[in-house]
Amino acid sequence: MLHRATNIWHSLITKEDENTQQSEEHYGLVVYAGAEHTLPVYDHRRSEKEGEDTDLLEEARARSNERCIRHLEVYPGPVEGGEKLESLNPKNRTPKRTRRRAWDARLLEELKRLRYTHPNLGKEKLYPLLERFCVQHHFLCPKPKTIGRLIRDLGGLRMVPLRITGTGRVKPLVRVPALRKPKGLKALYPGHVVALDTFEEHINGTRRYVITFIDVYTRFGFAFATSSHASLAAADFFSLCQSVFPFPFTFVLTDNGSEFKKHFSKAITELHLTHYHTRPKTPKQNAHAERFNRTVQEEFANYHRQELWVDLNTFNRQLFEWLFWYNQDRVHMAFGNKLSPLQFMLSLDPSTLPAECQKGWPRTLN
Repeated sequence: MLHRATNIWHSLITKEDENTQQSEEHYGLVVYAGAEHTLPVYDHRRSEKEGEDTDLLEEARARSNERCIRHLEVYPGPVEGGEKLESLNPKNRTPKRTRRRAWDARLLEELKRLRYTHPNLGKEKLYPLLERFCVQHHFLCPKPKTIGRLIRDLGGLRMVPLRITGTGRVKPLVRVPALRKPKGLKALYPGHVVALDTFEEHINGTRRYVITFIDVYTRFGFAFATSSHASLAAADFFSLCQSVFPFPFTFVLTDNGSEFKKHFSKAITELHLTHYHTRPKTPKQNAHAERFNRTVQEEFANYHRQELWVDLNTFNRQLFEWLFWYNQDRVHMAFGNKLSPLQFMLSLDPSTLPAECQKGWPRTLN
């Protein structure tokens, strides 16, 4: 309902009768278009039939401060819509027949050819190519905005890259948008943000992969070497991290590597955790994991390449021994080179941690 109402106007319409030369008065009221409620329309015939008088007009005039009313002439003859008040409502005024762009068929075929030869090329870049064609054939070349409209009229002319599945079927390559790391994400307690990454080693034509894990708040690190770069290996490693780290996880941060897709994403979803991805070609968004990779490489992996190439079990056993020393005894720069990750955990006051963290190491060890 509109907040401001206008005055009720009335109209005196004179109709000359060839026999009686008499005039009749007709009064009509309707609510202005946009009001929520419609007042009844009164004319002289309805008033005479129902025995109503001008008191109804006075009642409507008293309510004029609540409704916005405009004048409408109501004639005694039949109105459009068979004397139905609904026919007075505003209707769609869009023309049933609109003008259509009429361009030479050869120009449209050239536009299709260019669009499919150079998939999804924009209208601004299509314009010089199409202009050259139009000059050769003495056509009027459409401007870039018109080219965009022609592409829309032709159905978009958009091409989607295809992929061949393992069974030989051809399917469109659909890229699922990844949840990006929010700006200002900062770890507030143990397990709040954990980061994972992978570094690759080439040894005598053989590839070996080391998957790494680090808790951003406590700098607790873990790693595991494997010969597989599949997501199933990353999912198994993540399950192992849950059994090693004494606090529950909240946010998981990784890059866009294939090992952190499919089975890994499924495991994250089943645990109801939030999986953040870094932006492409932006390793600084996962800086803690990248720096931990360098530490593992420079302080351990580079000196055990033979085991990494020949015997992964021996390499992982030695790696676990090194990680135990890293977390328990090796002081960290984040703590002023005074505490190791486990020492920092034990220094935390359990009363200051969230409820889900009070079941961790600082709560259970004496």
